Amino acid sequence: MSGAEAAELLKAMVPLLRIRPVIDDSCRFGGSWESLHAPNGRGWAQFHMVTRGSCVVERPGLGSQRLNAGDILLLPHGDSHLVRSQTGGVAARIASDVRNGVRQRTTVDAQIDTEFLCGRFLFETADGNPLIAALPDEIVLRTAGEPLLERFRRLLIDIRDELDAGRVGSDTIAADLARALFVMMLRDHLADDAAGNHTVSLLRDRTTARVVSAILNDLSRDWTLDEMATVAITSRASLVRAFRKHAGMAPMTFLSDLRLTVARQRLAGTSDSIARIAGEVGYASEGALSKAVMRKYGLRPGALRMAEQ
Repeated sequence: MSGAEAAELLKAMVPLLRIRPVIDDSCRFGGSWESLHAPNGRGWAQFHMVTRGSCVVERPGLGSQRLNAGDILLLPHGDSHLVRSQTGGVAARIASDVRNGVRQRTTVDAQIDTEFLCGRFLFETADGNPLIAALPDEIVLRTAGEPLLERFRRLLIDIRDELDAGRVGSDTIAADLARALFVMMLRDHLADDAAGNHTVSLLRDRTTARVVSAILNDLSRDWTLDEMATVAITSRASLVRAFRKHAGMAPMTFLSDLRLTVARQRLAGTSDSIARIAGEVGYASEGALSKAVMRKYGLRPGALRMAEQ
């Protein structure tokens, strides 16, 4: 996507940018350690900013992700995950102390080699803005060695310094810096043609964007290809070509994938019944959703929910 196209898409996402950041933890760990993060529920995202060393993030059923100094991980849907050291062994005891409204977490009797910040973003219009659902399960920015992303590194340092200083207003300044960082992360992600998110790719085209927005606003509807073409103000054949061009799949395949993605997010981030989730995402019954989830993820909805907790 060109810079101009990314700017236009950001303008369309103005409601999304009404967010409230929360800085939860400032972590300084060494040796063998692990930190479990529970799901935060609908509307909350979680983020980690590594300022020194490296760590591993594990998400149930989705493999692991290594983060190094300068890396920023955003989990837009607040999924359950585990952050741990690269080395195994008996986990060190972690001491906690609250300072300036932020929990300071440090491993006991271990030389510190990894530092990172943990926090959350509350999307204030999560239920009303379909673009929330367009964000992928995770966004990772690798800033180390990238001159154009030096601003990310400066923001990371400024946030850490504000939290370390503990002066009056430091928590407010750190939160505002985190908000700016989120907008910059989103801008960089949207401008990256290699991001590979089908929904975002479809939102870049006016024809397919009409369909995606309509689907996200009424996911429970029994959509047909004819109805999608009517929304897009085009023919069925033209709509299929547009979806294949921008997402590499047919409209009905995209719809099925989106329903399962949203179902997985609801299973991980809410306590809603499986039957309710099935109805919200467009499945006729709990059994129909269960079969689809099993085909996609290899687990029944209940087991998938347990794995995500």
